[in-house]
Amino acid sequence: MKSVKQIAQEIVAREGGFVNDPADPGGATKHGVTLGTLQRLKLDLTDDGITSVADVQAMTPARAAEIFVQHYYNRPGLDQLPPRIQASVFDMYVNAGANAVKILQRLLRQMGQSVTVDGIIGPQTVAAARAADAAAPDHLADAYGIARRNYYLRLADLRPASRKFARARNGTKGGWILRAEEFIHPRYHLNPAEFSARTAQWL
Repeated sequence: MKSVKQIAQEIVAREGGFVNDPADPGGATKHGVTLGTLQRLKLDLTDDGITSVADVQAMTPARAAEIFVQHYYNRPGLDQLPPRIQASVFDMYVNAGANAVKILQRLLRQMGQSVTVDGIIGPQTVAAARAADAAAPDHLADAYGIARRNYYLRLADLRPASRKFARARNGTKGGWILRAEEFIHPRYHLNPAEFSARTAQWL
């Protein structure tokens, strides 16, 4: 099984370099770390007394991975979840914050578990996740990955500016969807016709 550090390094690789896309709610980002995150953590990487876009640009892959492990894995308590879903929830937490946990909690409710959808990993969520994993050990990771994909698709349904993050320029699957499907068995991937049909309303 991969270590949390290895998973963090893979997330950094998926996130890529510096971007500052006006359509991205995260704003200025490098290696997945946003300006908002640096301001929240009060990190001044340039030692100029302020946390600004310059600090985002100064972000290194190693520092980004360190931030992810400390603040997006250890602090939320992802280590308490069943090992087979930790990587996907971790990746989603970096991408969408506490929504990663809310997606899991909604899924657990659909699976018959009693859990509050609050975005917090507490004893109730841990127990529910472990029970669901024990009941469907070969399906929980796929189910969570599919729930992630559905979250992205619904977000793009509601926010036209976000659609480019879900599909490539030629209209095929892109960014968000490919990212979610990295954690899903290939048999559950949307094929080109299915993706086209799902996103036809975006045209």
